[in-house]
Amino acid sequence: MVDGIPTWEEVARDYGRFLYTVAYRLTGNDQDASDLVQESLLRVRRGLERYEPGSLKGWLARIVTNVHIDNKRRQTRRPTSSFPDDPDLVLPASPAADELSGDLSTDLQNALLALSDEFRIPVVMCDVADQSYEQISATLNIPIGTVRSRIHRGRRILRTTLAGMDR
Repeated sequence: MVDGIPTWEEVARDYGRFLYTVAYRLTGNDQDASDLVQESLLRVRRGLERYEPGSLKGWLARIVTNVHIDNKRRQTRRPTSSFPDDPDLVLPASPAADELSGDLSTDLQNALLALSDEFRIPVVMCDVADQSYEQISATLNIPIGTVRSRIHRGRRILRTTLAGMDR
């Protein structure tokens, strides 16, 4: 670490798990999360010289979130696949009631994925990446009041969704 600025190798080694956790909660699957971490680490490498010592986790969470948002925008502009003719290939079959897992982490991840990006991204930034409302506001370029309301509504939707999974 030079002058409080970590090397890229130190960031990858010491914060790779943190980046993956945030990425997984945003994307919901291992492959997309790994891709998101890789792309984020590339941005870290390019931006490390401009990093000003402070909250390294905050800076990294902002990068992974921005990469996720950029990827979503890119997918919206250029869809990668069309829908198959068979509707069973589009929507997976619902599991039977006796197959539902009591695993909170799986249930929580499924509930997070059910949220729209509008709510999921601020909730993940706050509750997984431990970002302040001010940091989330700056990253997403939205007013702090909007951040608060989206986190509140997102958490409420999560509670309702998780309560419904208990039945």
